[in-house]
Amino acid sequence: MTRLTRSDLDGLPAYVPGRNLADLTRELGIAEAIKLASNEVPYGPLPGVIEAVTDAMLHSHRYPDMGSVALRDALAERLGVPAERIVTGCGSVALAETLVKATCLPGDEIVYSWRSFEAYPIISAGAGASSVRVPNTDGHGHDLDAMAAAITERTRLVIVCNPNNPTGTSVRKAELDRFIASVPSDVLIVLDEAYRELVTDPEVPDGLETYGDRHNVLVLRTMSKAWGLAGLRMGYLVAQPEVTAAIRKVLTPFSTSLVAQAAALAALAQEPEVRRRCALVVEERERVTGALRGFGLDVPTSQANFVWLPLGDGAAAFGQVCESRGVIVRPFQGDGVRVTIGTPEENDVFLGAAEVALKS
Repeated sequence: MTRLTRSDLDGLPAYVPGRNLADLTRELGIAEAIKLASNEVPYGPLPGVIEAVTDAMLHSHRYPDMGSVALRDALAERLGVPAERIVTGCGSVALAETLVKATCLPGDEIVYSWRSFEAYPIISAGAGASSVRVPNTDGHGHDLDAMAAAITERTRLVIVCNPNNPTGTSVRKAELDRFIASVPSDVLIVLDEAYRELVTDPEVPDGLETYGDRHNVLVLRTMSKAWGLAGLRMGYLVAQPEVTAAIRKVLTPFSTSLVAQAAALAALAQEPEVRRRCALVVEERERVTGALRGFGLDVPTSQANFVWLPLGDGAAAFGQVCESRGVIVRPFQGDGVRVTIGTPEENDVFLGAAEVALKS
């Protein structure tokens, strides 16, 4: 039979979402399983979002504003940059995919740390670009010196995930300063800051504030995490106007939906509540980290809304024990397990499951 799809995708693993919550609940016959696999914030929609979404649905027979003008203006005011430097899209992952389309031709290279966000290899392969994966340090973070050394004349993008997903580790300003200064001016540096609102280490820089004036720096952010819009998919990027103009040429038309725009505008009016919720997550993050270290695990310090358990080949077995006790986590077999920070009650259930898993 004649092949109809690209053969080079055969070896590419598909993006793996977290286990379905309803399926596990039904299998175990319990009231409700707990999902700590997808890095969601557990406190529900922000005030005003449900009302804004409901009102937007009255107009859902119409196309959304393709330019997301009101939303871009609101983001521009909050971030202190001109609106022309902002592009919105269906989550930061979709924007990363569009960015690769705008910058890479087949055979070009994209450099990133590994393990890092599992969508990076998929996004790269989708454009026919080559992934250059630079191993993490022994501390589960980016090896920026090795990443700089991996850049060649074919490199178009270098991605720094800060904080890094799935390990939660972060890059501090001094080392990021040196790295950015070493990257050739014709290579676009992408600072993926999906978890920026949860950073508490003062030495971890705000990429936009610190490097946003550089012509070859682009900052990716999302409203799926701290802003509670994971189910509506809204992300944005900030770059220099010549970069954003090129990205808009290949952006899927109307990719920021009517409902997502309305929800994001409502959410942006709730920044004090976002800060309050992030503080709750950070408090639990520290408690869970301390408990896991008490079990003897070398858990790296996280600056995100999850923690990393470097269990190596024991990752899958750990995940299975947790599921048997009604908790869904995110194993990466051979590397470790990522666990989202939930409510205190959810985290207590997880810690109980973790203690059992580590003794089994």
